[in-house]
Amino acid sequence: MVAAAGKLSAVVVIVLVIATISNSVSADPDMLQDVCVADLNNANVMQIPGLNTLGVSMARVDFGPGGLNPPHTHPRGTEILFVLYGELDVGFITTANVLVSKTIKQGDVFTFPKGLVHFQINKGKGPAAAIAAFDSQNPGVQAIAATLFAAIPPVSNSVLNKTFQISNQEVDAIKSKLAG
Repeated sequence: MVAAAGKLSAVVVIVLVIATISNSVSADPDMLQDVCVADLNNANVMQIPGLNTLGVSMARVDFGPGGLNPPHTHPRGTEILFVLYGELDVGFITTANVLVSKTIKQGDVFTFPKGLVHFQINKGKGPAAAIAAFDSQNPGVQAIAATLFAAIPPVSNSVLNKTFQISNQEVDAIKSKLAG
C-alpha cells in the first residue's frame, strides 16, 4: 500500500511539473458552470488562491458504476487524466470530427487537447476515480448539452430544431430534463 501511495505521489508531482513547464495562455475570465454527473472536487485558483499566476489546477473525479462526465470542453486548458482506480472509457472528438477513444485503467494516463469536446464514463461494475490536471489555473468548462438546452436566455427552439432535426416537443422535453 505504501509503494502504491509513493507511485501516486510521484505521478502527481510529475503531472504538476509538466503542467507548470508547458506554455501558459492568458484569457479574460469567462462565466463558468460545472455540470457533471460524476462527483468533482476541484483544486483550482478559486479553492487555492496560492495557485494564482502559476498556470496549473487539478480536480479529482469520482465515478460510481455507470457514472458519466458528459461531453464538455475546457476552452482555456489542456487536460491530462490519471486513473487512480477502476476503469474508464474516455475520448475526444477532433476538429475533423474523428473520435479518439480508449479504455484506461488504474495507472493509465490520457490527454484531452485544449478546447476539444471530450467525455469520460465508468462502464465498470465498481467505482472509479481519476485525477485531472490542467495547464491553466482556470481551464473553464462548458458542458455541451447544458450550453445548448439550458442556456439563459434560452436558445431558440427553431435553432435547435434545425440543428438536431428534432421537433419542438423533443426540444422542450430535453430542455425540461436539463433545466435547473
